[in-house]
Parts: sequence; structure tokens; C-alpha cells
Amino acid sequence: MPITAPYGSWKSPISSDLIVSSDISLEHPTQVGEDIFWIEGRPAEGGREVIVHRTPDGSITDVTPPPFNVRTTVHEYGGRCFAIDGGDVKHRTVYFSNYADQRIYRQVIGGEPLPLTPEAAWRYADPVLDRVRNRLICVREDHTREGVEATNTLVAIDLGDGSQQTVLVEGRDFYSNPRLSPDGSRLCWLSWNHPNMPWDGTELWIARLNADGTLGAAELVAGGLQESVFQPEWSPDGSLYFVSDRSGWWNLYRQVDGQVQAVQPMEAEFGLPQWIFGMQTYGFDSAQRLVCTYTHQSRWYLGRLDLTTGEMTRLDLPYHDTRAFLDVSPGKALFVGGSPTEPSSVILLDLQRGETQVLRRSSEVELDPGYYSIPQVIEFPTENGLSAYANYYPPANRDYQAPQGELPPLLVLSHGGPTSAASTRLSLKTQYWTSRGFAVVDVNYGGSTGYGRAYRQRLNGNWGVVDMDDCANAARYLAGQGLVDAERLAIRGGSAGGYTTLCALTFRDTFKAGASHFGIGDLEPFVHDTHKFESRYLDSLVGPYPEKKDLYYQRSAINFTERISCPIILFQGLEDKVVPPSQSEKMYEAVRAKGIPTAYLPFEGEQHGFRQAENIKRSLDAELYFYSRIFGFELAEPVEPVRIENLD
Repeated sequence: MPITAPYGSWKSPISSDLIVSSDISLEHPTQVGEDIFWIEGRPAEGGREVIVHRTPDGSITDVTPPPFNVRTTVHEYGGRCFAIDGGDVKHRTVYFSNYADQRIYRQVIGGEPLPLTPEAAWRYADPVLDRVRNRLICVREDHTREGVEATNTLVAIDLGDGSQQTVLVEGRDFYSNPRLSPDGSRLCWLSWNHPNMPWDGTELWIARLNADGTLGAAELVAGGLQESVFQPEWSPDGSLYFVSDRSGWWNLYRQVDGQVQAVQPMEAEFGLPQWIFGMQTYGFDSAQRLVCTYTHQSRWYLGRLDLTTGEMTRLDLPYHDTRAFLDVSPGKALFVGGSPTEPSSVILLDLQRGETQVLRRSSEVELDPGYYSIPQVIEFPTENGLSAYANYYPPANRDYQAPQGELPPLLVLSHGGPTSAASTRLSLKTQYWTSRGFAVVDVNYGGSTGYGRAYRQRLNGNWGVVDMDDCANAARYLAGQGLVDAERLAIRGGSAGGYTTLCALTFRDTFKAGASHFGIGDLEPFVHDTHKFESRYLDSLVGPYPEKKDLYYQRSAINFTERISCPIILFQGLEDKVVPPSQSEKMYEAVRAKGIPTAYLPFEGEQHGFRQAENIKRSLDAELYFYSRIFGFELAEPVEPVRIENLD
């Protein structure tokens, strides 16, 4: 018989200790012959990221020894920064960027990593091996000139002497996806310029390689200021494929005889916002068939596409979210996937038999499904007669029920980016809340990806308005449906989601509390005090500066703290180069001075997003403690208290 207890007071087996002790991140699965590799991010090791190797006999070992950390800071967000030479099976060699010094290291598997590139203020990303010429081709970000914006180029690094680096392509603000054709005779790449972000507009270029390794004349294949191209890829027969949103949806295209052809027109998205390097949504089973992942109506699918007939076959798999990391080889597809009841996992799919094998799970926690809340995709009305979308999680804990007539508090999640999207994969961090009696709604506000270019562009010129209204309207909708307590609505978010949170708490009276994780309170300093990749992002989200200086003022919560009337807790990494600590500090001081309950938790050694186990644990428990004091419920188990200013 379930125990009757108020929402928020339910005892849950999903503790912060459990989350940080068992939860890892999984990215960039890669097949090299019969060997499989991927990247693991480990909070229990201070957020260290390592290359992991699975051999054909099923044994799994770390390639990267401590203290090496496989992570690049190109664009600050990084992404894929390793390449594997599979030529010699017995002496496979990996090349990777090391976080501490950003140098590329060479390591024969089983041996010690040795530096390849010299000590310099250079960073590297997205490497590919050019075996014909014994070199790596990659993106290089040059920070050698202090006080000047970093310079991005495509370079070739000699594998004999890493100090010998040849600039192949230069002149654009950003580059990504250098890819060699199967015979090594041609190189393709993406480039774009300020103020565009890669989901606004990119260009796909192709050039032949000369005998001396330099590039011949470059040809523009697709893209422009109003067309976003994603993941160029060569098929086994040397044809060039890519994803473009020229139709309004990120769909598959190919170049044939110098002409661009649509491969599979659909009102679905085969692309993603390029926040990090090395994302892949399709790959080739053969020259006649590819495997792809795409999203349609808030769910991701895997499909097989016959390139001769154009027939798409949706694969019947139990995974609702297969975005971002897909690597295909003849007869096999390797991907990171998850579902509402299964965490992100590295999964190997036998394309002939249709059988899947889980190689590694992001969490080895085995819990009764009765502790999991299953998300429900909702569509709700928002401003200007439009609709928006969200994933709604009702409270769920098999051991508890609420007193008759009580409605649960609601936690609104505002995702980052803001050009990102909510996921339906099992997240223990979400279940942390729902298993204690919170309802949660993860909002895909206007500007989110997965719903076409027009939906993504709803935020253009309207950041701090559309996102804020959609989050508030999601909460009002659920309250109006009688599903949540209208007097206990809270909102939380990190980075851009933190900005939306602060705006919603300042400019709307919907919410009764909120939590900002490294959020932006003042837009104007963000124009000058951030990194290159996002330094012109606000041109599209708000407007060009200083021409639209008035909008930057009007949409900055720090300038209107007199409107804030509800408690706020703030979390901040003190080494954050994306959203500097001054943003959270100013907001905290302003709210404290007004006499509103507030708390501020800074974390040494953390950058943009918390990676260290003890800090992830502390921030989760501190936020729960904060809501318990504000909403007046008793915690089932004690957590370390938080000093809350102005709380009687």
C-alpha cells in the first residue's frame, strides 16, 4: 500500500550520490575494422573524458591513461577531437587533443601518449587522417595573439613532425567537417562567417588536392547566408552527400554531375545545431544504401534508405532518441541511443538480422520502473495564435501517493542553446525530481530544433520574449488542466536556459521560484565579454549592437530587478568563459538588496556546465533544499543546507 505524503516529501532511491556515482556521458562511437571506440565523460574523475576501446572478443579497456583528458576547447564547446589509424591492427594509433595543454598527442594503444604538436596557443578539432600524405587535417584555432580575436583555419599537420603545419584553407571566421574522399583526391569542408551561427547559414566547399598536398581551386556546392548545411559525407563510390535546410527542413541531398539533388524530401529533421564538432546523423552501409537518424513530431527514428529506389524503411527499435552520434559500416550501425526507460547507451545494430547489442550504458543503475516517470509529448497554445511543444513528466514513485486534493509543484525546464531541444531519453536528473513528487515539463520553446527552420527562427529578434512566453504558457496550460499547483510553479535552466529563467522570473508573474545555472542576467556585457563562437550570436537573437542597444537593455533582467518578487537560487562555475561569473554575481547582489530570498553557489574549477561529481551532487541537493524552504514541504531525507538570504 503506497504511503501518503505531500508532493516533494517522497523518499526516492534516485539520490544525488547515485546519479554522480553511476552516470557517465557517451559520445562519438567509432568503428575501426572490428574494433569499436567511444568517448566517456566521467564526473567521478573530475569530468575527465577518455577514449574507450572494445575489442572483437568483447573486452573493454581505457585507451587514455590518467591524467590525460580527451577534450578540445575549440569554440569552447569542443566536440570530436580524436582520430584513429586503423592500418596496423596490432599497433593501432590514436591521435587526440589533451585538455590541459590543448596539444595533439599520439598514442599507440597500450603505450604512453606522446606530444605531436608543439607548445603553443593553438587548439585543434575535427581531425581526419590523410594516410596518403602521412598527415592529419583538422580545424585549428589560433590564440597566439593576445587581445585579438582567435583565427580559425583548416590545417594539415605532418605526422612525422607536428610542428610542420600547412594552412590549407583560411579567410573565413569558422570551419568544420574537413572530410577526404575515399581515394584521398578531394577535400570538402563547411565554413561560415560572423554574425551567422552554423544553424543560420553555412557553405559547403570542395577542392582537389594537388600533388604537393595543397588545395586547388575551391568550388561552392551548397549553402549560403540563409541555408544551413550539416555533415558533408562521402559515399563509398565517391559521391558527396550532405544535409541542408533549403526546403525549410534539414533533409538529405547529394551532388551528382555538379548538380544538387534531394535524396529524401520529408517534413522531418536529419540535422542538428552544430554546437560541437563531429555530430553524425547518417552513414553508408554501402554505395547503394545508407542508415540515418531523424526526428519527426518530437521523436527520433533510425531508418535505412535505398539510394537507388528512394525507399525509406523505418527500423523498429525501442529507442526514442538516437540523435547526434551514428557511425555506419557495411552491415553494422553503431549509435548512442536511449528511451524513456533506458539511459543513453552505446548500441551496435546488426543490419542484416535487425538485432541490437548494448555495449555500454551511461548508467548501470537498475531500478524498478515504478520509480520512473514516462514523458508525454504535449502541444499547447502560446502567443500570437501559435502552438509550442514540451515533454511533460507527471510525479511517479511506486511507494507514495499524495494526500487527496493536493496538486504537485511544477518544475519547468528551459533547455540551453537556446537552439537545442529536449530529449526523451531516461535522465536520472529529471527522475530525481519526479520521484520526489515534482511534476516536470521540458519545454521545446520557439527557437528549438526538430520542428523545421521556421520554428527555429521564431526566436530571431525575440530572445527573452518567445522562449519566456512559451515556458510560462506551458506552466499555465498544465495548471489549467488541473495537473499542477498554480501556486507552486518553478522554472530552472542553464546557460541560455538560465537567461530564459531570469527573464521569466523578472518580466512575468507566472512563477513562484526559480533556479539559474550559469545564466545571463545582463545581455550588454555578453556582447563584449564572451568567446568568439558566440560573440555575434545575439545579432540574430536580439539584434545588431549597438544599433539595437535599447533591446539589450529592455531584455536584461538585471535592469529590472524591481519587478522580481519571487525567490531565486543561482549556480555558477568560476572558470566559465562562456557566461562569466560576474553575470550571476550581479544578479545575486541585486536580488539580495531587494530583500527577496536568494542564494548563490559558486564552484571553483568548473567551466560552462558542471563536470565534477561533488559539484553536480551539491547543485542538485541545494536546489531541492531551496524549493523545500520556499514551497514549505519537508524533505524525506536531510541534505546539506543552503544559506538563503532574506528568508525569515
